[in-house]
Amino acid sequence: MPIEDRYESRGVSSSKKEVHDAISHLDKGIFPNAFCKILPDLVAGDAEFCNVMHADTAGTKTSLAYLYWKETGDLSVWKGIIQDALVMNLDDMACVGCIQDIIISSTIGRNKTLIPADVISVLINHTQTFIEEMLSLGIRLKLAGGETADVGDIVRTLDVGFTTFGRIKRSDVINIDIQAGDYIVGFASYGQSTYENAYNGGMGSNGLTSARHDVLNHAYKQKYPESFDPANPDELVYCGKRMLDETIKIDGNEMFLGKLLLSPTRTYIPIIKAIKDLHLTDLHGLIHCSGGGQTKVMKFVQNNVKLIKDNLLPIPPLFQIIQEESNSSWQEMFRVFNMGHRLEAYTSNLESANAMIDISRSFNIEAQIIGRVEQAVKPSLTIIHEGTSLIYSED
Repeated sequence: MPIEDRYESRGVSSSKKEVHDAISHLDKGIFPNAFCKILPDLVAGDAEFCNVMHADTAGTKTSLAYLYWKETGDLSVWKGIIQDALVMNLDDMACVGCIQDIIISSTIGRNKTLIPADVISVLINHTQTFIEEMLSLGIRLKLAGGETADVGDIVRTLDVGFTTFGRIKRSDVINIDIQAGDYIVGFASYGQSTYENAYNGGMGSNGLTSARHDVLNHAYKQKYPESFDPANPDELVYCGKRMLDETIKIDGNEMFLGKLLLSPTRTYIPIIKAIKDLHLTDLHGLIHCSGGGQTKVMKFVQNNVKLIKDNLLPIPPLFQIIQEESNSSWQEMFRVFNMGHRLEAYTSNLESANAMIDISRSFNIEAQIIGRVEQAVKPSLTIIHEGTSLIYSED
């Protein structure tokens, strides 16, 4: 069964088509094609400023963290969940240029019979730790508090989300206007950056429903029935062969598969801050390759152009494992997962492209020109993988 069909059967969607259809008639803000919705300045009513507000969660990655915690007793795994939920907000906002003085507020819903107080303590305390880590990198965040609710009737284990708010000058907004002649720069989602303390598998917080069920062993179904929707067909619940404590060797180092899958979502804010400080006039957009994976950019293509990604970064081991276990086509893998880079920049200037690559590498994050944009009859995306052209369009 194709990965998209399995996604639907499990009650989720990588494209969120129904959500996008539902909101298609709503006001798109004062920069309609920006990566996030941007509002007039409702705080001070200053015409030179605008407001950015965002909300997101760690998604079903909490279910995977629950499994790993129950199997190992390792409470530290919940720290990564806080980073997942925060980065899914902060990096979206960074893609429109909002990177400083961001107010954050958490919403944690738990099943109290399964998630004890020590887990909640880790989540709350690590929020402050993450804020301090970002401050050391020159990023100012402020915690406004939040809500922790015991909602066992509607949450099977745990749900972790954040709402974020920022105020920036309209002149600082990074809008998206991808044009023929642009270079596409990709920034790796895997490896170990200067501000990370361990190897990052590159997973992010998208595609975890598929990764969890397609990779992990059916034995987890019997042990942890609370970790999945009982309405899911039995053959789609933990239908892989792998165990969480299976050792994976990467670059001569060994780590558990569970930890590889649970690598905290990498933030690119330090890189984006440095790029923004360049004051580039030829930056035509930043894309956070989250929901929709490598096809995310197609939601923001307005001109009749063809995007060609024919020089991608190497696919890291984690996504190779997922593909092997799920037997998914590469067409679907690139649609669901970031496949090795979760941030893209579009620029018409080769010098600017190289400057951004140098910035990324200064943080020990690999980056390169992964493709280009050409004039076309209608918008499309072509990914070249192992000599095969994978073609996507919004039709």
